[in-house]
Amino acid sequence: MKTFLCCVFIPAFLALLAGCYTNPVTGRQYAVLVPVETERALGEQSFSEVKRTEKVSTNPILNARVNTVGRRIAAAIGTDIPTAQWEFVVFESKELNAFALPGGKVGVYSGLLDLAESDSELAIVMGHEIGHVVARHGGKRMTEGIATAAVGLVGAEVIDRKYGQNERDTFLLAYGGISTLGFVLPHSRNDESEADQMGLYYAAKAGYDPRAAITFWQRMTAAKTGPKLPAILSSHPSDEQRIANLKVMVPNFIPLYEQAAKAREAQ
Repeated sequence: MKTFLCCVFIPAFLALLAGCYTNPVTGRQYAVLVPVETERALGEQSFSEVKRTEKVSTNPILNARVNTVGRRIAAAIGTDIPTAQWEFVVFESKELNAFALPGGKVGVYSGLLDLAESDSELAIVMGHEIGHVVARHGGKRMTEGIATAAVGLVGAEVIDRKYGQNERDTFLLAYGGISTLGFVLPHSRNDESEADQMGLYYAAKAGYDPRAAITFWQRMTAAKTGPKLPAILSSHPSDEQRIANLKVMVPNFIPLYEQAAKAREAQ
């Protein structure tokens, strides 16, 4: 048992300590073991696959809109993504969504462009998605997965040695559910809220009105159909909670927006 602890748990714990990352916007610190270059390579590979399998829009108006907003957000981000090779692509789909991948790869679905009535609303969404990349939330989730698995292996080994295989299997089943509900999903919701904050910051810094976040999410909530997951089972905050959080956060970014807007007018 002592050998098992030394070989599995202790190295994982030390690796977590060694891989601490500080979010440049929120100042939050957390472990990220995945190298930046690995994240970038995976992001570029995934983006190439999406472009190969989904229909890329040739609509010049939609592409110009996304590229204009995207370039302003990218300028506001600056060196927060030091390896970014920015690429903004519109995909033909009714899906109300957008995404960003490491390396500066951003995709926006045409359905979301129909829903976002202003460029400020679009900037909020793109800032949020790019915020996930700046925060390295993907690498953070992978790291947390490693830590969760290591703890589960240690617990399973203890149960197996003391009680046997059947109890070990029961423990692993229970541990999977408890760790998901008590650790994985809450952390995912926290990451989403952090990305909301970062989206407000980048949009405001780029000269887009952060108050658009509230109107956009009110419209998004109204557009959704189908049953809703209970909040405890969701990887995202509920729409109602998200809007409430945004109403608290938005006033903090109004001065930054006004400053950026004045600077753009003076150019």
